[in-house]
Amino acid sequence: MADLFTSGGPVMWPLLACSILVLFVVLERLLFWVSIDLRRNRPLLDEVMEFCRQGRWEDIRDRVQGSRDYIIRILVTGIVHRDYSMSKAMESAATEQLQRMARFMGVLDTMITVAPLLGILGTVIGIIDSFEMLGAAGIDDPRAVTGGIAQALITTAAGLSIAIFSVFPYNYFRSRLKRAAHAIEQYATSLEIVYEKLDREDDPGRTRP
Repeated sequence: MADLFTSGGPVMWPLLACSILVLFVVLERLLFWVSIDLRRNRPLLDEVMEFCRQGRWEDIRDRVQGSRDYIIRILVTGIVHRDYSMSKAMESAATEQLQRMARFMGVLDTMITVAPLLGILGTVIGIIDSFEMLGAAGIDDPRAVTGGIAQALITTAAGLSIAIFSVFPYNYFRSRLKRAAHAIEQYATSLEIVYEKLDREDDPGRTRP
């Protein structure tokens, strides 16, 4: 591996930096999503929704004390601000949570594009050097030229490897983000419907905008 790295030329150094960055982001995001899964509490979430249907708002705050389930926290934010703007409060909390979930996604997206380009750049530089050698030495030793081209292709292989390694976790994290956004929307909409129903039952003559 050390010989391959040395043979790849100076472009291998930025490619090494890209690979380290990708590895760090993938590990950090994996740990993040594992922690998200460990904090989920679906039985408690169902219990919260049942309390909402019964209009037991104060009981909800006591019941969810200390919960770190992101959906429950978003719903509680809406419940706390139900007399002002439940939907906007939940929207703000959901946006903040989704931004945390999307952290470093731009880095992976960039690496998927940049790493192959760096690899091609290294190959082009290597081919230029090989043709300069051919111009200086003629065709007496063509193996030196072909060997130089083969070494130049190392950077392309390295760049493609980094991009291929990045694309799978990137798509996985994107799918997790989409599922989280869908779950937030589903429960938030259910809460708004329940609140609207209870509000109309409490004041049948009132028409909400």
